[in-house]
Amino acid sequence: MARKLNITNRLLKLEWPLILLISGLTIFGFVVLYSAAEGSLEPWSIRQITRFAFLLPLMLLFAIVDIKVWFRLSYLFYAMALLLVILTEIIGVTAMGATRWLKIGFINIQPSELMKLCMVFALARYFHTTSLANVRTTTYLIPPLIMLAIPVLLILKQPDMGTALILLMVGATMFFATGVQIWKFILVGIGGLAALPVAWKHMHDYQKERITSFLDPEHDPLGNGYNILQSKIAIGSGGFAGKGFLKGTQSQLSFLPEKQTDFIFTMFTEEFGFVGGIIIIAVYAMIIAYGIFIALSSRNHFGRMIAIGVISVFFFHVFVNIAMVMGLMPIVGVPLPLLSYGGTIMTTVFLGFALLLNVNLYKDEKIEKTNGIFLR
Repeated sequence: MARKLNITNRLLKLEWPLILLISGLTIFGFVVLYSAAEGSLEPWSIRQITRFAFLLPLMLLFAIVDIKVWFRLSYLFYAMALLLVILTEIIGVTAMGATRWLKIGFINIQPSELMKLCMVFALARYFHTTSLANVRTTTYLIPPLIMLAIPVLLILKQPDMGTALILLMVGATMFFATGVQIWKFILVGIGGLAALPVAWKHMHDYQKERITSFLDPEHDPLGNGYNILQSKIAIGSGGFAGKGFLKGTQSQLSFLPEKQTDFIFTMFTEEFGFVGGIIIIAVYAMIIAYGIFIALSSRNHFGRMIAIGVISVFFFHVFVNIAMVMGLMPIVGVPLPLLSYGGTIMTTVFLGFALLLNVNLYKDEKIEKTNGIFLR
């Protein structure tokens, strides 16, 4: 069994092609951040390099831990993340009108990012310990719905619509993958549409402005529509092959906002054009396909659900970010994994891939069903 292998053999049995894909895209991100800083390692590239040097071995270490350890600690991780989200509401750091960060010592973390993985843990464990017959019974869906709804509502209150949206989509994907009937999703969708007027009434003004700017960005080209208009100009000006490295006018002349985070794909396509954009999307597609294959190959339901949850988090980040900067979705502040600057998102992504590698390593492991909280 995989769990009987020593540490060296476990490391050798990891999916190294996937690790190389992840590492290669991250290293290329350093180059893009170098360009975003107008040809300087400071302030973004050097910090990402330092984080990568720490997170890569951490990812490998977490990947070889016995999957049963993760199973036993799943609810504890969820409880800790939920506590951090609640503490953010009480003593969090407010910046740009949102209270999303929690200061711990000399660092700021964004607990809502960590909640994405911890939510995956909790739902994966719950669905592993619940039979398909129970999953098709509405009463058995109440606990996981509560586990999903509480952090989503708290994160919406921060406010952070982008993270709340991704949590909802990841949760829905896991519900669907575990066997919840499609008519229940349709019913929830109808209820959501009916609640839109109420949701609109309780939105913050800037959230309403983002939606109206998405529908008509030229209505306020120097205000709410500025970001998306500059993004479209940058992408369009890149043409087929791009303007060249360090030659993007919109980014280098600082017309493009948040070019190191939310709009990094825009900056990249301005410099490397349609061809570069397609190549990056193809690399993301390869990583996502790898994750789906790992999920399908897992013989235990916990591992399968972990893989589905992790790759869903990754996919929805990529999809929402690229759709957002191209004007196909409202601006919701979602970074692009492995390329965008940011400590918490980078940590979340690497820990997620550690779990994906772990699932593949222990794909043949049998995990007993249990109703206990922390122990088998």
